[in-house]
Amino acid sequence: MSVAKPLFEQVILPHPAKETLPTMYDLPSEDPEEPGLPDECHLWQPQLCSETFRPPNYDSERVFVASDLNLYYDPNHTAWYKRPDWFAVVGISRFYQGRELRMSYVIWQEEVRPIVAIEFLSASTKDQDLGYSERTGEPPTKWEVYEQILAIPYYITFERVTNELKIFHLDGGSYQLQTIDNSQFWIPELQLGIGLWLGQYRGLNRLWLRWYDQDGNWIATNAERTELERQRAEQERQRAEQERQRAEQERQQKELAQQRAQQLAERLRQMGINPDEI
Repeated sequence: MSVAKPLFEQVILPHPAKETLPTMYDLPSEDPEEPGLPDECHLWQPQLCSETFRPPNYDSERVFVASDLNLYYDPNHTAWYKRPDWFAVVGISRFYQGRELRMSYVIWQEEVRPIVAIEFLSASTKDQDLGYSERTGEPPTKWEVYEQILAIPYYITFERVTNELKIFHLDGGSYQLQTIDNSQFWIPELQLGIGLWLGQYRGLNRLWLRWYDQDGNWIATNAERTELERQRAEQERQRAEQERQRAEQERQQKELAQQRAQQLAERLRQMGINPDEI
């Protein structure tokens, strides 16, 4: 009687798997059939950009930011789109037609182009994101769309493994690589700057890309604003408590002075002296 072999036989490696098998840096973080699925960096880093993007020269209701959202750019080819890791549009309602959440951003309906687009580079998309790869057919590359079709004024790339930040500004119809001072760059149209910040976001301490204001202060995240509000509320509570204690001390001092005056008046009366005549 033969014994059926198992479909899969366990392979015993000579060394632990973590030492011999590919790491997360060797394996793709996307499904090759769906090259838009984000890894954790592509989730957290755009969230930080969105939380700190607060241009003071635009009302918050007239600012739209998005990450990993289909951006349709050609009315002659309505199925063509690009999916920026993060982009911002100013001077437009943050809701579609002022009342709905957007399912995509359609340039021939919105009629306002993004002012800035950001790509967080990965090995599989780096050449295309930086304009190194040539078009092999249709549709155009991401670089061509950003530079020549949409003419997005500012295009930013960030490589989280090497912490390399590149900023391109549209000048004369083509992107020009900009000089970055101390890992920071000012965008006058937004009255905001963007740069690399070393700090803790959602519990992870590393270099992050985030926005800063005209005084050079990093714009607070939602958690930081909540903490600042808590601190302000606590300071206000402490001030109120100190004021209550001062008022209580003044009341006690006044009461003690009245008691002393009454005691003095009583002693004077015992001595046959009318305190009112003194």
